Amino acid sequence: MNTIIALAYLLAAALFILGLKQLSSPKGARNGNFTAAAGMVIALGATVPLLHFTKAGLEITAVGLVIGTLIGTVGARMVRMTAIPQMVALFNGVGGGAAALVAVAELLKFGVHPPLAEVFPSVFSIVIGSVSFAGSMVAFAKLQELMTGTPITYPGQQIVNLLLAATIVGFAVAVLAVASIPFSFIALMVLALVLGVAFVLPIGGADMPVVISLLNACTGLAVAASGFTLNNFALIVAGTLVGASGSLLTKLMSDAMGRSLGNVLFGAFGQVRAGVTAVGSGGQARSVRSASAEDLGTLLAYSQRVIIVPGYGLAVAQAQHAARELADVLEKRGVEVEYAIHPVAGRMPGHMNVLLAEANVPYEQLKEMDQVNDDFKNADVALIVGANDVVNPAARTTPGSPIYGMPILNADQAKNVIFMKRSMRPGFAGIENELMYGPNTVMFFGDAKDSLTKLVSAVKAA
Repeated sequence: MNTIIALAYLLAAALFILGLKQLSSPKGARNGNFTAAAGMVIALGATVPLLHFTKAGLEITAVGLVIGTLIGTVGARMVRMTAIPQMVALFNGVGGGAAALVAVAELLKFGVHPPLAEVFPSVFSIVIGSVSFAGSMVAFAKLQELMTGTPITYPGQQIVNLLLAATIVGFAVAVLAVASIPFSFIALMVLALVLGVAFVLPIGGADMPVVISLLNACTGLAVAASGFTLNNFALIVAGTLVGASGSLLTKLMSDAMGRSLGNVLFGAFGQVRAGVTAVGSGGQARSVRSASAEDLGTLLAYSQRVIIVPGYGLAVAQAQHAARELADVLEKRGVEVEYAIHPVAGRMPGHMNVLLAEANVPYEQLKEMDQVNDDFKNADVALIVGANDVVNPAARTTPGSPIYGMPILNADQAKNVIFMKRSMRPGFAGIENELMYGPNTVMFFGDAKDSLTKLVSAVKAA
């Protein structure tokens, strides 16, 4: 029996790894989800015989599985694509909280003076899991606009957080070295929850994807620690994979934003800055060029190459199908069309890829930043749909800018730029975009879906 369970865990681990590999590509992402889910079903099935449940225990477990399956299935199918980041934050937080509760339950079983090898993983899981749970709930609230998405700061905030962390370390040492009594590890959990909230409050909405990724890695580590506590091989493997991939993704996202992780976590990036009004060197307000749908439709129709740059505005307007329709109309006229995808366009890595895949945009047309940046200088039109900071030339030309050094899409190098936005409001960084005032830029104001639909009609009439 133990051999069969061990083989089942090995198969589950292999499916987890294969699923993660498939998730690295939009083409294989759907299958990757099913592969990893199959691995989890096998792991759950193999775990039940090890627990020696009573009849009541089996009934409670069955009820939990049914409730969790229903919530996960209904929630995932009903959520809009623009709300995927907050769903990820919510589900990730639940995972961290579950790991912390399991650790508390195990500590209650160990007695007052458990061996270090038994209690250390539990203490680690309580701290990391609680921080992940509380932080993820704040991230969810910010992204869901249940609270302000701007950084919430106060004088001495980092000192308070440091004191909280030091107190947590003190309680952890007490649990490990002195005695494992309920007060100590429950206090440990409460303090970790407070730290999780305090940790995420000063982080702005623009940086929330990085924070979610980091908290996801923390949840993975907490789950892996629970695996050591429970001697569960599947939890160790799954948690380690999540921890490693989340850490790597956090690093890649920080690099894509041209900022260090420390700056993301402690820089209070995203606060509204004074002076975002468009003014020239003489202090006079600058104007932008705008055009009608008919004029822009003619420009697009007689172009040879068009690069579409999707951003969060496209996601909010649910305009992916309209973008695909415009591309189809242009291609029928012999125009070459491709999409330039910035790593942090939208609110999560891969957000734009999945959104466009939902509209059946061919994978071959989705070009990552490194693939497409050299192509802009040969493009007749760069059509920017709801993007902002990821095409802002200030990242290259203005050393004092908060996004200076951030890798951007070279949309400004195209022969013509059509910049589609609702208004002149700045992006997440809180600064104006010089590209809007460029000599080759034409603004097209309005809702992305409505504006793209107008362009489709204009191209057909050209």
